[in-house]
Amino acid sequence: MKYTMRILPLLAILLLGSIHTAKAQSASIYFGLGTARDSSNGMPIDTFGTGTLFSTPRLGGLFETIGGDVMFRPSFGVGFETSFQTQRDYAGLNYRPLFYDVNAIYAPVVGTRKVVPEIQAGLGGTNLRFYLNQNFCDAFGGCSNSNLFLESSNHFQLHLAGGVRFYVKGGLYVKPQVDVHWVNNFFQFGSSWVPQYSMAVGYTFGANR
Repeated sequence: MKYTMRILPLLAILLLGSIHTAKAQSASIYFGLGTARDSSNGMPIDTFGTGTLFSTPRLGGLFETIGGDVMFRPSFGVGFETSFQTQRDYAGLNYRPLFYDVNAIYAPVVGTRKVVPEIQAGLGGTNLRFYLNQNFCDAFGGCSNSNLFLESSNHFQLHLAGGVRFYVKGGLYVKPQVDVHWVNNFFQFGSSWVPQYSMAVGYTFGANR
């Protein structure tokens, strides 16, 4: 949530500014919740070199999504989207996944301004950050906890998404969306194909909303 609250105001300022500087017709920001899925790679790991094997997990759980777009024409525009979650267990470590992508957007006209379907296609990256969580206890300071960043793994990704905006009042809308990430060499999990399902709430500025 700290990351969300930092990014949303900055994203709003950038998108609003782009309406004037790039002569865009409208701009939107949105925040969503959902999940991304992938299977385990099925390979036990001796994480600490002690002979103890840890199983590798599936990708899942709650993901937050933050995004925004600028429409230069009613049906064509560009956008940015990032999805992430809090730390989870990975073979004795903690890890945090992050998907981010830049997309071209096509929003076909369907005869009503209250329902706007959209298709996104683009590219970006996937980042996995690994941490070591440890507890320390002694007679002087008592017990404390540390969360040490170890390393990160970065992967190129292709992104495709489809959703529908349902405008409920003015520029306010809700949007169910299905995303598909193809992540190059995603060996930490069982497949390079990662489907994602989310529901977002957003607001559109401009376009006489």
